[in-house]
Amino acid sequence: MSVHILGGSQTDFAVNWQRAGLGFDALFSRVVDDSLRAAQVDAADIGVIHVGNAFGQLFTGQGQLGGMPATVRPQFWGVPATRHEAACASGSMAVLAAMADLESGRYDCALVIGAELEKTVPGGQAARFMGAAAWAGHEALGTDLVWPSMFAAIAEEYDRRYGLDPAHLRAISALNIGNARSNPAAQTRDWKYAPDSFDADDEANPPVAGVLRRQDCSQMTDGAAAVVLVSERFLQQRNTIRPAGRSVIAGWGHRTAALSLDAKLAYSADDPYVFPHLHHTVRDALDRARLPDIDAVDAVEVHDCFSMSEYVALDHLGITAPGESWKAIEAGEIARDGRLPVNPGGGLIGIGHPVGATGVRMLLDAHRQVTGQAGDIQVPDARRVATVNIGGSVTTVASFVVAAVD
Repeated sequence: MSVHILGGSQTDFAVNWQRAGLGFDALFSRVVDDSLRAAQVDAADIGVIHVGNAFGQLFTGQGQLGGMPATVRPQFWGVPATRHEAACASGSMAVLAAMADLESGRYDCALVIGAELEKTVPGGQAARFMGAAAWAGHEALGTDLVWPSMFAAIAEEYDRRYGLDPAHLRAISALNIGNARSNPAAQTRDWKYAPDSFDADDEANPPVAGVLRRQDCSQMTDGAAAVVLVSERFLQQRNTIRPAGRSVIAGWGHRTAALSLDAKLAYSADDPYVFPHLHHTVRDALDRARLPDIDAVDAVEVHDCFSMSEYVALDHLGITAPGESWKAIEAGEIARDGRLPVNPGGGLIGIGHPVGATGVRMLLDAHRQVTGQAGDIQVPDARRVATVNIGGSVTTVASFVVAAVD
């Protein structure tokens, strides 16, 4: 049973909702209305709702976000809704749950919402809150910068196994920030940078943790993204629906490893891949889409919470051999006009990273690419786009292949 994407929407990730005096109710209201309009369905068509959110209680004190859609739209009273949490992969978990509902025949039309408000507290407190996605009390002790420290440790492991030049990480950041300039919903689209902002300059690009510098890190972001997913039966029953374009989720993968980063690195000590379950997740998605390798897709949305996480994704996708991601970077293969464009809209570093929304935003951008609706960030003639969304220190991994429908 195929699952189709009818459309969706993303809020402007540059908006600080706290500063505007707005909360989750306004955020949900905006993205729901825009998504239903884009998909050309009514609220009454929605049979089930799945919400991706990682840190609602910590940043706002608000849990039970499965109840927020009905709070802002009375038409959703009585519609089953559930919140899903898997750190930065929360949105993808909501998508997978919605797919299972549709594939089982339980429901035929699902609304998937990913949402996060992160600018409700000072940056240091926000970083501490996000540390809850690590193994609390067991790792990254003695620092508030849990995630920069963790991905700096991954960079150290890459350097130990293969060698790593931090200049390649800075090149990833520069590329994604550059791509975001053309994205009207990107958080950094109008940000100003000094000439040395992507160099090893301690003033223009100060160190954060290990080899990671300021521009190697995605920023705190408020925002939401949503998509409407439907079954084939829904399309057959509602053959009058003619959205701007629809796509199909042709393949998916989902795997989970232990919370501890040290445990994951020890597990892969004799494996060519640092995170073999990440490689297998992508391979699962490609196999289900009946594609031979990653070169069979036209673009990829990868999880660059840090430049190092994109560096990891490149070789685990199979764009290069293990440990050789630098080759694709130096050759310009991942640029928007390269062999395989990666993050053509700017990725998490450029677009922003409202944690619970990221997996849904990736799926939405993939849909827009294959339906020719990506505007200034469009990859010409894109027909298939893959996504890679990770939670924690590559603890939870999800991958999708989105394909155009002729």
